[in-house]
Amino acid sequence: MGCWPSIRVAQTGGVSIFPESMRNRLRSTFTGQLDGPPEWVLALDQGDDAGFFAPDSATWAVHGQTATIVAGVRALLMQALHPGAMAGVHDWSRYKEDPLGRLAGTIRWIFTVTYADTATAVSASNWVLSLHERVVGSYLDAQGRERAYAANDPELLSWVHLAFTDSFLATAKLWSGPIPGGPDAYVREWAKAGELMGVPNPPRSEAELHGQLHAFLDAGTLKSDERVTEAVRFIRRPPLARSMMPAYRVLFDGAVSSIAPEYRRMLGVSPARLGPVPLPVARSTKLVLAVIGNMLGSGEGPSELAARRRLARLGVVDAPETAA
Repeated sequence: MGCWPSIRVAQTGGVSIFPESMRNRLRSTFTGQLDGPPEWVLALDQGDDAGFFAPDSATWAVHGQTATIVAGVRALLMQALHPGAMAGVHDWSRYKEDPLGRLAGTIRWIFTVTYADTATAVSASNWVLSLHERVVGSYLDAQGRERAYAANDPELLSWVHLAFTDSFLATAKLWSGPIPGGPDAYVREWAKAGELMGVPNPPRSEAELHGQLHAFLDAGTLKSDERVTEAVRFIRRPPLARSMMPAYRVLFDGAVSSIAPEYRRMLGVSPARLGPVPLPVARSTKLVLAVIGNMLGSGEGPSELAARRRLARLGVVDAPETAA
């Protein structure tokens, strides 16, 4: 189930069990579009090869679950700890004015690389890199020294890739089904996305992933400052519809609980408690994700179905039974 651009209608006996307004609000939050899947999703049936990842891959399994919603929140928190990455967001991003637009753009790249043919995946990655070319500036590092940054610097690209991979893997292990080949398979496969984005030596096992993350920490590269505090405050309370905030607060707490203590301390966050008693965050997150999954509907979403149409045309898989 592709949870971000794969917005479906949950039905019982042909009658929707959720208000149309609620589904539309959820759809527009993830895709920036109210009515049906975006054109780029439907175009995933185009192309002349199977793409980088197969339907039975770890990547399809991880990216096709509702836990990716929590992973996105977690990745944003983790990325904020690198002062160079945070400076780029602070100086250039319109995340406060248009957070959902930025989210939709990120989702587009993730799902294009996951489901598209290789030429389209490469083109999408090159397009993102071209947007990064103008993102330059300077920042104070963790030791107080002024340093220049560019969004396409290998160090920044590496940190963003590590934060993304770690977040999607951690949340999948907590709230998704089995990963074909296990965690190492996902890290190894998604290294291809890192290569497309110019990441030098992306990790290819879970141990390498954790080792590279800790290398940033051990080197004193990561930093906690007022910009991090501001970003955490915004991520904790984004400008979502009021009706969505109770569920979002649970998912935020789930994201925080899945982050290792050493990074939580730098972010200034801690697992949710009621006084001295820890709250059952893992269970409540699982429940909210189940509700979202029911709202979006069971089965494959438009992204997977479009990709399967391409694969069926190429003779790789059988044709999907339903259309997007």
